[in-house]
Amino acid sequence: MPDLPDLLLLLSAIGQGDENAFRQFYERTKGRVYNTALGYVRNREDAEEITQDVYVELYRSLGTFNREATVTTWLYRITVNKSLDFLRHTQRQKRFAFLTSLFNLQTGAIEHDPTDPVHPGLLLENQENASILSRAIDKLAEKQKTAYILTRVEGLSNVETAAIMAISVGAVESLLQRATDNLKKQLGSWYKSARP
Repeated sequence: MPDLPDLLLLLSAIGQGDENAFRQFYERTKGRVYNTALGYVRNREDAEEITQDVYVELYRSLGTFNREATVTTWLYRITVNKSLDFLRHTQRQKRFAFLTSLFNLQTGAIEHDPTDPVHPGLLLENQENASILSRAIDKLAEKQKTAYILTRVEGLSNVETAAIMAISVGAVESLLQRATDNLKKQLGSWYKSARP
């Protein structure tokens, strides 16, 4: 998402308490924030929650905005961090629910049944294939997953991704190569079995 010249002006106005500027900023940027979050959680409700958290964090941390970075880079960075925080929190809850279910003497059932929705940016033949790819992406290491989502799903350049992740372009390329190799390993057996 290239920086629009007036995003910085809107950000300054938000810092001065201008609610209309905040609404304008939100309307111009919410789609990318939501889609990025959806790339991590694959669940609309969770992506909406993360999106809200991003804008609350943006408002709270206006004073920390470093004008050396672009507004969109800063916004993506907040989105990635909030998405990863959400996933960590969710994983802790899942582990707790699983452990609780192990000791439930009355039912003995696992109470948590994770959903398996699909990101709209993953254009595959059908939802089953998209779900398989999404689960494979979920298994990538955090940094590989972030680099993959930002470049392959969101369509950002390696340079933009490097700025968001605060790493070098070479490091992004390395992460993408490892992510691609890991996805090939994970999906290789599925691909072979899916072919006639």
